[in-house]
Amino acid sequence: MNNNIQTAYAPPPSKWEGLKAEIKAAAPEIGIDDIGFATAEPFLYLKNILQEHRDNGYDSGFEEPDLDKRTIPALQSGGQPQSIIAIAVAYPSKMENPPKSEPGARRGILARASWGRDYHHVLREALAKLEAFIRERVPGAELESMVDTGVLVDRAVAERAGIGFSGKNCSIISPEWGSWIYLGEMVTNIPFPPDTPVEEGCGSCTKCIDACPTGALVGPGQLNAQACISYLTQTKGFLSEEYMTKIGNRLYGCDTCQIVCPKNRGKNWNHRPELLPDPEVVKPLLLPILELSNREFKEQFGSSSAAWRGKKPIQRNAVIALGNFKEDGAVPKLTEIVLKETRPELRGSAAWALGRIGGAEALAAVKLALHKEEDATVREMLERAQGKLLERGEAEGQDGASGQG
Repeated sequence: MNNNIQTAYAPPPSKWEGLKAEIKAAAPEIGIDDIGFATAEPFLYLKNILQEHRDNGYDSGFEEPDLDKRTIPALQSGGQPQSIIAIAVAYPSKMENPPKSEPGARRGILARASWGRDYHHVLREALAKLEAFIRERVPGAELESMVDTGVLVDRAVAERAGIGFSGKNCSIISPEWGSWIYLGEMVTNIPFPPDTPVEEGCGSCTKCIDACPTGALVGPGQLNAQACISYLTQTKGFLSEEYMTKIGNRLYGCDTCQIVCPKNRGKNWNHRPELLPDPEVVKPLLLPILELSNREFKEQFGSSSAAWRGKKPIQRNAVIALGNFKEDGAVPKLTEIVLKETRPELRGSAAWALGRIGGAEALAAVKLALHKEEDATVREMLERAQGKLLERGEAEGQDGASGQG
């Protein structure tokens, strides 16, 4: 009798709760590893944070400039958004049988987020399938999907939707998947019941902040994008000497703050074949990159998200990597670049690399280039390289004389 009374007074299950359960059950088949639901309320707390970030000069320049658009969910139709669906797709963190980088065959590295097929396509296809799934059940639904280039802040949406918590390394960290996840979202006028945010956090751990090569993580969850290697590798033009040294052999992106994260320990996801890395693409030989035509670049890197900025930044980064390796075998190619290349940022980077590598051949190339160089920035880089090479040559000469004595 009591049970009947309780049942009579219990609210009936919402049809949107039922659809949400259906969506969650279908997500893996659609190509989604994690899915969460959030309200479409404005992200009021975020606007001041984003403004302060901008005022401090920490923006990368790739962001949507209108802070209202970044913090107030909207539908293009002008309709009232009721919910946001956040999705996550997990990607690999380890490569099987990576090729060795060794003298005479030096290699660069692409960040894990650019391994395999371009994640923009993977996420868009998953969201398109999700849209079709929902429209079959709610034909009049308004659904607008966003991947990376959307105006909302992916991490804020994912955090509200319970995908994971926002780590000190500015990544969303899922208790199940770690931070090796791509994020996308869909704004809708369907009033889905929201999920509960994850309460887990980083605690007192600061490994990511301590390990950041350039100190770009200026505080917990605070990133100066202008100093972030991931951003720097995607820029075009000249890089400062400090940043060139810190880039190491990274051609695109940086994984340091994720690699050192204890929450990622032992997490590697290889269940999606299209996201698995081709070792020769994601850890390529450096010297051949400098010979690539635009067509050849597209053939080698075109299926990766690393190709979106074209070959110029990656070629510049390859030159920098050869300098950081102090690869003697690169001197003839670097000499050709400082003397004949039309792009000033490549000539300047090659001058810096020759200064790092050292030797009589490198010094001769730098001196010859100084006679003909007209670009002020490149001349300055050549002069600095010449000064270092001469200084090192004198020191080596003194060491040699000391040894004979």
